[in-house]
Amino acid sequence: MNKFFKAIKLIKNPSKLVVRLNEHGFSHLFSDKFFLKCAYKYSFGKELDLDDPKTFNEKLQWLKLYNRKPEYTKMVDKYEAKKYVADIIGEEYIVPTLGVWDRVNDIDFDKLPNKFVLKCTHDSGGLVICRDKSTLDLVAVKKKLKSAMKRKYFWVWREWPYKNVKPRIIAEEYIEDNSEILQETSGGEITYRDLQRQQGLLDYKFMCFGGEVKALFLDIGVIGNSEGHAEQYFRNIYDRSGNIMPFRETRENYPIPVILPENLSEMVDVAEKLSKNIPHVRVDLYRLSDGTIKVGEMTFFHGSGLFNFFIPEEWDRTLGDWIELQV
Repeated sequence: MNKFFKAIKLIKNPSKLVVRLNEHGFSHLFSDKFFLKCAYKYSFGKELDLDDPKTFNEKLQWLKLYNRKPEYTKMVDKYEAKKYVADIIGEEYIVPTLGVWDRVNDIDFDKLPNKFVLKCTHDSGGLVICRDKSTLDLVAVKKKLKSAMKRKYFWVWREWPYKNVKPRIIAEEYIEDNSEILQETSGGEITYRDLQRQQGLLDYKFMCFGGEVKALFLDIGVIGNSEGHAEQYFRNIYDRSGNIMPFRETRENYPIPVILPENLSEMVDVAEKLSKNIPHVRVDLYRLSDGTIKVGEMTFFHGSGLFNFFIPEEWDRTLGDWIELQV
């Protein structure tokens, strides 16, 4: 094994090789620390400093290795997280579960309603959205879910909370916004409900640090084809009061000012209650047309700390300053 690692060091781009080997099923060859150092070097072109991490992306790698609390596993499990959230803020914030199964073949599609959502509890890729069961390709759905059930999500980027999540499939109620389309305001702004009509239900990503919302990431997809898929994505970044912040992350801002929902402060309150005493977690919320708030998921490693490119770059350090590492 020592000879193997020595050979890697002789290769021109060893970090890329390690990442590629990890992608092709050789993840067990590398310790978490060694792999994360390689993945970080491959993504950002510089060394990962785990002894004195300063940036947001560096600190997320540190948290993967050294902040491993058992409750985090429950918080990322898409089935168990519902109980966790309900205990803190109440069941009214939960998207109702229609069923849970250990195997794909156990799902009784005949008993599911016309619209529903299927998710795998242990990863972020096993998602099926059904808007009309009569047109659902069951063969393709089962194939996708079976592939996702075999996936060991922890090994992808070493996000520890996923390591011990029991792989299951859950069905949830399909939630949507049925509000009428509103026109642009005289000032050229576009309203919250207009955006929902463009891309469906909006996903509000609250960036929480030590139980305090410091930023809101709102991804906006513009539908460009008859199938209803977004072909163009934007990302607006706001402070906790709904003001656009002076930096971008990965995507451009939406070109038209957006009017945020009236109960933004309630959404902030929900996110802060769920993130209390956690160095950093992203709390994703949905807001329905009647003002109802539902919890989507909690993510400990936004972009896994490997795909977040801040513009200007110094904001990587600013967000890093917001994370207080608990040694």
